Amino acid sequence: MNKAIEVKGLSHYFGPSRVIDNISFAVEEGNIFGLLGPSGAGKTTLINILTGQLRAAEGESRIFGIESRHMTGKDYKQLGIMMDNFGLYERMSCYNNLRFYQMLDGNQNKNIEAVLKSVGLLDAKKTRVMNLSKGMTNRLAFARAVLRKPRILFLDEPTSGLDPATVEEIHKMIFAEKDRGTTIFLTTHNMYEAEKLCDKIALLNEGKIVEYGSPADICRRYNHQRKINIHLKNGQDVVLEHKKESGEQIKEYWDGDKVETIHSTEPSLETIFMELTGRIFDI
Repeated sequence: MNKAIEVKGLSHYFGPSRVIDNISFAVEEGNIFGLLGPSGAGKTTLINILTGQLRAAEGESRIFGIESRHMTGKDYKQLGIMMDNFGLYERMSCYNNLRFYQMLDGNQNKNIEAVLKSVGLLDAKKTRVMNLSKGMTNRLAFARAVLRKPRILFLDEPTSGLDPATVEEIHKMIFAEKDRGTTIFLTTHNMYEAEKLCDKIALLNEGKIVEYGSPADICRRYNHQRKINIHLKNGQDVVLEHKKESGEQIKEYWDGDKVETIHSTEPSLETIFMELTGRIFDI
């Protein structure tokens, strides 16, 4: 597959502090890539560099082969960006916010209502942003980011502080964009969200990538216990070694209709982060 994003040897400083520390990775076109880390880990700084809002001190980053710092207006029209400061005008309606950004792109307002409908805001199209709930505001920010049908969508913690129902709505919208062929670069401190959405992830700690790969592969790599936990219908808990010899015992439980639940012991991403960094994954 073609690479939508390439980062090589990237570092950046704020004063004496190195907030991005010699990182390298690539994102394949059409994938959802998750950059995971606690607040202050450097996630937003990296998005600012990738989108040309900030020039890195060292290394390089490319979007579809073009260096971020050399992107032109034409290149920017391939990007959709949803940051935590939204970029919405509070005194304008939902419709007029999208119309304004579409006019900046030099387009007509042909698909605004369709986009508002896709994020569940068509009935609120005349409502001012200041009167929206946080969840509705996030959905409008998402609508603004996808309005131009970007090839790459940057989402900076798009579900932070939202209730579970709204989070689920935004997840559906993210998957819909992926189905359209959009490459998605997602930052989050929500490990469950990353496991659910992402094809590949990078764990970022103090500016460094400490692990990279698919969520499932990373969890399997750190499965040190290699146990199988079985809860039987009689209330008994059984722990077996994750090896061939345990197969007969498991078969006996299954054949006897004794199994209530069965789980292997792969760790969560949060547990892995704690193992690699010695830090609790606080937000």
